[in-house]
Amino acid sequence: MVTFLSGGTGTPKLLDGAAAAFSPEETTVVANTGDDIELGGLFVSPDVDTLLFQGGGILDRETWWGIDGDTHRTNSALSDIASAAGLPDGPQYLPEEKQTEGRDLANWRRFSGVAEFMTIGDRDRAVHITRTSLLDEGHTLSEATQRLASAFGLTIDLLPMSDDPVASLVHTDEGLIHFQEYWVAHRGEPAVDTVEFRGSSKAEPAPGVLEALEDDVIIGPSNPVTSIGPMLALPGVADALAQTTVVAVSPFLGDDAFSGPAGDLMAAVNAEPSTAGLAAAYPFADAFVIDENDDTEFDRPTVKTDIAIDSREDAKRMIRAIDHAIENLP
Repeated sequence: MVTFLSGGTGTPKLLDGAAAAFSPEETTVVANTGDDIELGGLFVSPDVDTLLFQGGGILDRETWWGIDGDTHRTNSALSDIASAAGLPDGPQYLPEEKQTEGRDLANWRRFSGVAEFMTIGDRDRAVHITRTSLLDEGHTLSEATQRLASAFGLTIDLLPMSDDPVASLVHTDEGLIHFQEYWVAHRGEPAVDTVEFRGSSKAEPAPGVLEALEDDVIIGPSNPVTSIGPMLALPGVADALAQTTVVAVSPFLGDDAFSGPAGDLMAAVNAEPSTAGLAAAYPFADAFVIDENDDTEFDRPTVKTDIAIDSREDAKRMIRAIDHAIENLP
């Protein structure tokens, strides 16, 4: 039995090769939900959706989000209407008093749907409508995710990290913004002061999460701060990881992140923005998998390989390296 902690695109790419060592029936994936937002009244769970679309064989593998070949007519029409009506474009938080009204799960992350700042495909939107309707019927996010996973034919167990609201908020030189606003709308350009996981101290891990962490755990090459950090901020998660076997894959090649804002965000939380910083980010890790050209040294077992993942074969190579790390731990 093995459990992956997943966020962004790094771990999903790794999961392409998971079957090289781990059977789907014995694999659980816990997905980050700190990036979730409510947009135009629809609850959007990007990191969960990437795994749904990947498992369903319809993921757009050029972008690693959304559905391959999807159309974007509604998204385009929203921009057209906003322009014709003289309405502003770009991210627009709903008023402060609205941030804790409606469904609790969306607390602190409610955006107007005017001119929709995230590009959402038409088939993709159908997933958000279904999820939101299930939530409004009284189902938890875990229950809605299970229904959707069944619909997409997933053979792994997919769990959201929590059924409670946890919002990844970025404090920047331009003010406090949600991570999706920081990364999607502003392309990671604002200078970051710190990162906050609002609600995490009162949230609970979703049903099955702590049990899944009793198995061997793999932290893929996801952003340690905003992809994995929200999970670690949940009560009981870090303690559970300290009691089990954990192998962490570096999202860095030395001082350079493979993709995304990992470096800037690591620096913002006072962690070294490099492979070496993983020792502080994941103090519970029993072993690391890093690139063959990375000269970082740890006081824990380290397996080196080419960690670039550009194909399923690359992912399989990575999985074999991870399995080797697990098998050779004392």
